[in-house]
Amino acid sequence: MQLVDSHCHINFDELYQRLPDLLSNARLNDVSHMLCVSVNLEDFPEVKALADQYDHIFASVGVHPCYEDVREPSVEELVEIGQDENIVAIGETGLDYFRVEGQDMGWQQARFVRHIKAAKTVNKPLIIHTRSAADDTMRMLKEEGADTCRGVMHCFAEDWEVAKKALDLGFYISFSGIVTFKSAKNVQEVAEKCPIDRVLVETDAPYLAPVPLRGKTNEPAYVRHTAQFVADLKGIDLPTLAEATTNNFFELFPAQR
Repeated sequence: MQLVDSHCHINFDELYQRLPDLLSNARLNDVSHMLCVSVNLEDFPEVKALADQYDHIFASVGVHPCYEDVREPSVEELVEIGQDENIVAIGETGLDYFRVEGQDMGWQQARFVRHIKAAKTVNKPLIIHTRSAADDTMRMLKEEGADTCRGVMHCFAEDWEVAKKALDLGFYISFSGIVTFKSAKNVQEVAEKCPIDRVLVETDAPYLAPVPLRGKTNEPAYVRHTAQFVADLKGIDLPTLAEATTNNFFELFPAQR
């Protein structure tokens, strides 16, 4: 059995400082591959170095929508970096209006558009972060033609209506530890309904550790708990869910097993 952690941040200090143990724990829990996701250009070299050093770690390039005081990426820079074979996606990118009600989000939207344009140019998928901004996120993905490069709705926390819009654009839905939380009924409904060939699982480590590890520092090994929970929701066994999500990962991302 193989599992893939489709979204983690193992370059962050609290994980990188114990990288050998973290990778060993992942292997012991059947996590064969992981995607280390970029959140800014300043720290991108750390992300890239991990993908260059380890065959089973892949990388993305992008600037998270919540990061304001960082270097802005141009389309040209994202394209240049994104052409590297170890860079399998553009992002994470998207919109996050949480705690900013009433503020002008034009800068976030402009950044988002640049990422979409870059993904279309290099023909690599987008990693989408959306929080309190689902309507604008889905509208912009459709208007900017993101269906031509596809992508994944990372750490999905919306309802089935949003999921359907993403699926209609050819996007995948990735479930994090949130799906295991007792309060996440809408996410659990999406996990039940989402076609098995569009499901991914992730940790978003070091954040959002799943039940029964909630509150601990998350790590790729813990994606097994999320995968088991999603399998139970779908009424299938873990090996079946693992095979499907692993195949889905390698179908979406231009990565070598």
